[in-house]
Amino acid sequence: METGNFHHALKIREDLCIGCSHCMVVCPTEAIRVRNGKSVLFGDRCVDCGECFRVCPVSAIIIDHDDFNHIFDYKYRVALVPAVFTGQFPEDISLRQIHSVMLELGFTHIYEVENGVEILSRAINDYTESHSENKPLISSFCPAIIRLIQVKFPALVDNIIRLKPPLDISAHFLKKELLTLGIPAEEIGIFYVTPCAAKIAAIKDPVGESTSPIAGVINMDFLFNKVYRKVKQQNGQSCAIPVSGKLSGKATCWSLTNGEAGQVGGRCLAIDEIHNVIEFLEKIENEEITDIDFLELRACDESCAGGVLTTSNRFLSVERLRNHADSYHENDEPAHPDAFRKITSESEYLNERISIDPIKPRSILKLDENMAEAMKKMEKVNRIMQLLPMVDCGICGAPTCQSLAQDIAQGEGSIQQCIFIQKIMEQKGEMSLDDSVEVMQSIWGFGKTNKYRDIKGI
Repeated sequence: METGNFHHALKIREDLCIGCSHCMVVCPTEAIRVRNGKSVLFGDRCVDCGECFRVCPVSAIIIDHDDFNHIFDYKYRVALVPAVFTGQFPEDISLRQIHSVMLELGFTHIYEVENGVEILSRAINDYTESHSENKPLISSFCPAIIRLIQVKFPALVDNIIRLKPPLDISAHFLKKELLTLGIPAEEIGIFYVTPCAAKIAAIKDPVGESTSPIAGVINMDFLFNKVYRKVKQQNGQSCAIPVSGKLSGKATCWSLTNGEAGQVGGRCLAIDEIHNVIEFLEKIENEEITDIDFLELRACDESCAGGVLTTSNRFLSVERLRNHADSYHENDEPAHPDAFRKITSESEYLNERISIDPIKPRSILKLDENMAEAMKKMEKVNRIMQLLPMVDCGICGAPTCQSLAQDIAQGEGSIQQCIFIQKIMEQKGEMSLDDSVEVMQSIWGFGKTNKYRDIKGI
């Protein structure tokens, strides 16, 4: 089992945080606590799904991405663009306009991520046939889901398909193509335009491989606004820049819900939104659901179209992309034969690099590496749970009574944090009102408790 923290793209700005606990409540892995009036991230639990980012009312949670000017550190600047980026723009803005503006902004090459689907789709079907003993096999597309399984469902890590997503396949192809042209490796910078925080973390700290061929990550929201503003300034005029070609319908929809599962043989299900995924994986782990061959699991509602760094309404983005797909070849032949032939001509090279190493569990359920100590802590958790009210009010600064019990067993909390326990101790004379206030201040900060000091006249 791996130890240590993941790299995290999500950061909490203490200077902006008001300790409202919105983030703590929605976190699917209970990775956030409130201490001294500020949210605190438990790095070993966080999967970078971005749910906290969505609900923060004061924008105190930020996503740490690369500065756009970082692209100019390289002579050859490649933008790896997912189809969902195109889906952010209204129908009256063409792919040619989008690519033209991106080249004006400084990129020297533009390549659509889902070109890698042509290699991956074949590899997945081969993999499912040769690994039928690990059913249900789980897609490796969404990095937030991979981390979720590592920390919350460690028994299922062997079910994850050990194949790279289209992003990495396309990056390997591009790097080889440019190197073949005689371009030095140090002059090549490949930058991914990301719709979410999890893919930033996955590139900076890849699971199942040591390094990524991608040099940096660009915030999709930032780039969309930059491109959209410039397109509007041009009043519909764009340079006559040749477009690399349209993706096939299959590739266009790959990052949407059911885009991947629809291309895999056998009984396949597609489930999106991380809480839905957790509910389903619990049933899989408990063997309540069986006889499924393949699971496409995505952390965001409507998959990548609902990423936290997208700008457009996710349902409109999905509609646009499906319309694009319908306008291409309905028989799933490549819409741009040259692009298809180029990447498939490198099938042997890419298939040699498509696999990832075994994914190791990083369970948050394991209380200690030493089995004897872990058993003692589990017994302590069970004893504490019998004392707690099990109302999950969050006033203790932990999301649930169980998480507070685990914090106490790990030496990271106190039973006096529970407001119900405080009142019982006050009644028994074991705790003074001042002591109770002091505990609340250690959780929610001085400001929240001090404002109620003089309430007699109210």
